[in-house]
Amino acid sequence: MNIYTKSGDKGTTALLYGKRVPKTDARVDAYGTCDEANSVIGVALSQLPENAFSGQEQFLNTFHKVQTMLFHVGAELSTPAGKKVHWPVSEDDVSFLEEAIDQWTETLPPLKKFILPGGSPAGASLHAARTVVRRAERKANLVGDEVNPLVLSYLNRLSDFLFVAARYLNHQLGRPESVLHDDLS
Repeated sequence: MNIYTKSGDKGTTALLYGKRVPKTDARVDAYGTCDEANSVIGVALSQLPENAFSGQEQFLNTFHKVQTMLFHVGAELSTPAGKKVHWPVSEDDVSFLEEAIDQWTETLPPLKKFILPGGSPAGASLHAARTVVRRAERKANLVGDEVNPLVLSYLNRLSDFLFVAARYLNHQLGRPESVLHDDLS
């Protein structure tokens, strides 16, 4: 199978089931941004040293599921209205994120100020992934009523998940968080 098809050379691409749309279509923008977020998550995980902390294998397994689900979110966004979605987002998928958020939050110091993105390279990259997911959520909202509301819930929760994951990872690696100072003088 060739990786290039030349079918998109004139500014269109195919959704699932073969419907061609402009590459500027809201669906393409939304699932492309999900793909971008997934790539940034991959960069973050690649920066994590092996055996850096206890529970790292479970952390990575959680992210494997998240990356797989983000691929499924993109597939759902690329499915035209009225067509069967092969991997629909479910309430269980949203709950999975919430459970991880709750579990990791229990181990963290309480938030008292805004956190500035940073810490370890992997933690900072998870913060970057969070901002890309926020953009994906905005793009998915532009698709309109054709989007499964659980896709929007999943993306919203995923950005929260990535914020907590960055905090959790930096905490596990012993990297202090930088907080917003009220006095900028």
